[in-house]
Amino acid sequence: MLRSLDILHGYRIAARDDDFGAVKDFLFDDRTWSVRYLVVDTHRWLPGRKVVLPPAALGSPDWQEHILPVTLTRAEVEAAPALAEHEPVSAQHEMDIYNYFEWAPYWFGGNSVRGTLKPGQERIGEERNPDLAEQPCGDKHLQSAEELTGYRMQATDGEIGHVHDMILDDEAWKIRYLVVDTRNWIPGRKVLLAVEWMRSLRWDERKAHADLSRDEISHSPRFDSEEPINREYEEILYDYYGRPAYWGHRQTHGQ
Repeated sequence: MLRSLDILHGYRIAARDDDFGAVKDFLFDDRTWSVRYLVVDTHRWLPGRKVVLPPAALGSPDWQEHILPVTLTRAEVEAAPALAEHEPVSAQHEMDIYNYFEWAPYWFGGNSVRGTLKPGQERIGEERNPDLAEQPCGDKHLQSAEELTGYRMQATDGEIGHVHDMILDDEAWKIRYLVVDTRNWIPGRKVLLAVEWMRSLRWDERKAHADLSRDEISHSPRFDSEEPINREYEEILYDYYGRPAYWGHRQTHGQ
């Protein structure tokens, strides 16, 4: 299902024995838009520390109660490798986390979606795929969703607004869309742009560049952020832009 990252902020993180924090941010790979980690605010429990967990650590979410359970105890979380609150997630910290929990990491052919962790197996360092051993992790491509919010959105021929929210596919744990607020251009309107229609993200300029014109975007199907995004709406959206859909069905403009 497609869900707003903005709404997921504040969801409680429940260990096997008690809650220990709430979702503060999401870290994603800006090449694939896959969410690699949830950043957890532990409030006063672990002051000065940042807890990062891969989506595979999650159990079955309770969407109605806004709870994301994890297959860990509070003691396991507390004893995990520490990361200072304002430090970036380095390659070494990623390796330390996966080794500590004996999980299969995404850069060795694992997957970050739920259900792919492998606790109790041999240590990660003893299972490395030599073809993937040099795969970079913790590099400049690991970005904050919170940081991206507010970036100015550029069409091919000018600015159209700013990034207001992101839409997550909670099965693949991948960002599918950016929600763009066009209030300074078309008052009272938001538009939905698929991430594969982005040409680039300019982190140094705080800008996102879309491979679409202002005219195309101005006439796009109306988006209501209060309504759930279903496949019918997605088909209308992709059909309008004449782009191949991520679920594998190709629509062309005017069909």
